[in-house]
Amino acid sequence: MISTSGLNYGSDPSGLIWGFLFKPEQPASLIHSSEALAWLQLAPAQRAGEFIWLHFNLSNTASEKWMSEHAGVADEFNEALHDGSRSTRIELADNTLIAVVNDVLHSFSFESADIATLWLSVTQDVVISARRTPLKSIERLRQAVEHGDTIRSSVELLVHLLRDQADVLVKIVRDAVARVDRVEDSLLAGRLNKQRTDLGALRRILVRLQRLLAPEPAALFRLLQKPPAWVVELDSQELRQSTEEFSVVLSDMSSLQERIKLLQEEIAAQVNEENSRSLYVLTIVTVLALPINIIAGLLGMNVGGVPLAEHAYGFWIVAGIVATFTVVAGWFVIRKQKQD
Repeated sequence: MISTSGLNYGSDPSGLIWGFLFKPEQPASLIHSSEALAWLQLAPAQRAGEFIWLHFNLSNTASEKWMSEHAGVADEFNEALHDGSRSTRIELADNTLIAVVNDVLHSFSFESADIATLWLSVTQDVVISARRTPLKSIERLRQAVEHGDTIRSSVELLVHLLRDQADVLVKIVRDAVARVDRVEDSLLAGRLNKQRTDLGALRRILVRLQRLLAPEPAALFRLLQKPPAWVVELDSQELRQSTEEFSVVLSDMSSLQERIKLLQEEIAAQVNEENSRSLYVLTIVTVLALPINIIAGLLGMNVGGVPLAEHAYGFWIVAGIVATFTVVAGWFVIRKQKQD
């Protein structure tokens, strides 16, 4: 097993985090920037059947300079590094596959959509990947290479990355489904609490994930219809299959968003029903208290001629009148409720 201790999150002076050399029918071997530079200077005939994967940290300012001077990346790759668009896409430029892949951070949580971008330049014998923050999918790919997964071509390495990203998304969807299940159980048990707010935040995160992670269909269609000449048919088929698997995951994410929407509507309906019930009770109390309020207001005027003021049973007579009107109002409300 290859050890990359000290290289996982840091980088050497050139900005290289890790590099691997792939030879036919052999496990990949770890290389450093000096070894990678020596390999890149070999004649094409001496590289027959081999390719390298170099992963750079863009937080190191030396990375872009090294890639441009020694790796010979296409101008479109350098432009993509500074492009404001972060949508996931794979395009063909100057016989090179330029991929912009959005991935989640190691510290991803549903409370904050931690998403960052990974840029790749893929040719027949050189794969360049670059990022600014550690990402889950690329780390999974590194671990697979370390554990001896046989990868026969640069395109297969890209396909492996896309499938790793799909696996990460599957886990996110499963975790989201578990959260939605708990909210639904609470809803059925009549415990709303803050579930509506939680669902809203979860739905917003899923929408953002889907918007950023969904590959641009037009770019993929053009690539799959006319791939570079150095891409063999088997690699082209695997790339097509990986995009289809990705589409299935995104479809599941869309279904989950629809389920969350329905739950939000159900919770909103329950809240409205409870508010209507509370308002109805308040209305009944107001109607029943209306007679006593009116009579108390009239008898409380500081004017002469207040009836029954000197009568020995004046209080009980007024109380009887108030009780009678209250009973009549209560009967009217109950009758109206039965009619509805």
